[in-house]
Amino acid sequence: MRKAFRGFLSLAVLIGTVGATGASAGAATAAEPAAIRTGTAADNGTGTDIKDRILAIPGMSLIEEKPYAGYRYFVLNYTQPIDHRNPSKGTFQQRITLLHKDTSRPTVFYTGGYNVSTNPSRSEPTRIVDGNQISLEYRYFTPSRPAPADWSKLDIWQAASDQHRVFTALKAIYTKNWLATGGSKGGMTATYFERFYPKDMDGVVAYVAPNDVVNKEDSAYDRFFENVGTKECRDRLNGVQREALVRREPLEKKYREYAAANGYTFDTTGSLDKAYEAVVMDYVWAYWQYSLLSDCDTIPADAASATDQEIWDSIDAISGFSAYTDQGLERYTPYYYQAGTQLGSPDIKQPWLGNLSRYGYQPPRTFVPRSIPMKFQPSVMRDVDKWVKNHADRMLYVYGENDPWGAERFRPGARSHDSYVMTVPGGNHGANVAGLAADDNAKATEAILRWAGVAPAAVQDDPAKAKPLAKFDKRLDRQDVRNERRLRR
Repeated sequence: MRKAFRGFLSLAVLIGTVGATGASAGAATAAEPAAIRTGTAADNGTGTDIKDRILAIPGMSLIEEKPYAGYRYFVLNYTQPIDHRNPSKGTFQQRITLLHKDTSRPTVFYTGGYNVSTNPSRSEPTRIVDGNQISLEYRYFTPSRPAPADWSKLDIWQAASDQHRVFTALKAIYTKNWLATGGSKGGMTATYFERFYPKDMDGVVAYVAPNDVVNKEDSAYDRFFENVGTKECRDRLNGVQREALVRREPLEKKYREYAAANGYTFDTTGSLDKAYEAVVMDYVWAYWQYSLLSDCDTIPADAASATDQEIWDSIDAISGFSAYTDQGLERYTPYYYQAGTQLGSPDIKQPWLGNLSRYGYQPPRTFVPRSIPMKFQPSVMRDVDKWVKNHADRMLYVYGENDPWGAERFRPGARSHDSYVMTVPGGNHGANVAGLAADDNAKATEAILRWAGVAPAAVQDDPAKAKPLAKFDKRLDRQDVRNERRLRR
């Protein structure tokens, strides 16, 4: 969703034709034993290493293996059809990472909704269940992009079908329970996967996943910004944002110098002025998305008396002046394309700015090159929302109380089963199970363990005893919510 919008701004097999994929993958792996112990070559006496088993999947190739204590970690490419409805139309290579623990453990399918990191990391559900983790790069994020790119094939069904084929290919090796997870656009991705392929996963853990059901109805966001945090903090933020527009001329001069020094250009937005205003308009949203109420003392208390440099520094630290340059936007073209064709995007009023805004909250079309055609499909999110309300089974949604994206959220209805929506008090876009109040934390952890099929006997007897099965690892488990930098999502 920009910085917010971007960090929406964040985690099958092909022989001849894709139609043969499922059968080919199954034939290649179905007869192989399940258990491969971590870091060993032995496979129940067969001597087959886990890497060899993975690479025996048609269409799978190794980019590199990186060592990590207690795991095997692989960066892979997988051949996918550009169009799952017409596999003969060509293929592309989709990047995948695999954090292998043991085939006797459950597997977590992580989707970030953007690029995939090629360094070992572990999502919270993976730590909770002490399992394996498959992470998938979202289609059309480079290098997982067809060349040339047919942008009409970038939609949520095609992406869910990518995920389904990866699951189908690997399920024969990782035979225990599977959970889908992801945060922000990744949480949306996990939801869409469940909507289109509800029989694949045994549970879904979606973090801070926005649900823009009606793209033109955004009053929930306006109500959020009227009440979030404290009046003192809101006044500070509003004052800095307003002052940045009042001082447009001297600050745009600084922006022009900054762009020249860094080689930044503005062809996509059309002008430095539009890019400058887009950054400023993101300021309040980005603060609440990434910061905490306790951080408000870093915001100038009296914006009118602050220097130009102090206003610049505050806007840059929170919104990022590189975000709407051509160079900052290029990586996120797939996100803006989807926001403007299916996902939707917020449009907030920000009345404290008066008439200082020239362009308003600019739509996704502004941030996508004009050579790429876009047409919004209003029925897509309505379909997903209706499905979640009526069919959500074993789905957990976690939101942050002070995260703007939680203003429009998924809400499983009365016909859903074993599904939950929980909120982290004071939480931002990095909200997770660990941050929930004690009762919700235990309830969420118990559900995740149960869905994964690894709830200890003590937890089955008393869910309040639920806790992660793996110890915290400061390298594997570090969290960076700014990884989605521009997704106002």
